[in-house]
Amino acid sequence: MSIAAERKKEVITQNATQPNDTGSPEVQVALLSERINNLTDHFKLHSKDNHSRRGLLKMVSSRRRLLDYLKAKDRARYEALIAKLGLRR
Repeated sequence: MSIAAERKKEVITQNATQPNDTGSPEVQVALLSERINNLTDHFKLHSKDNHSRRGLLKMVSSRRRLLDYLKAKDRARYEALIAKLGLRR
């Protein structure tokens, strides 16, 4: 499931570290989290959609790798992002 253009722009502006920032780990993780949340809602209706489930697993592992990178580079940014997105409960 893709994100609407205006929602994507909104997520980018909320998580950007500087103006015109689209490639920082914070923005990438936020966009992946948005797509993952959309897909989990999709699976509530379409529980047997295994092709999309594979894409979901790839997105989750990609987000995990980005979070591991951010954790190794800057622990404070990692913890701030986790708190902001509510990934750890």
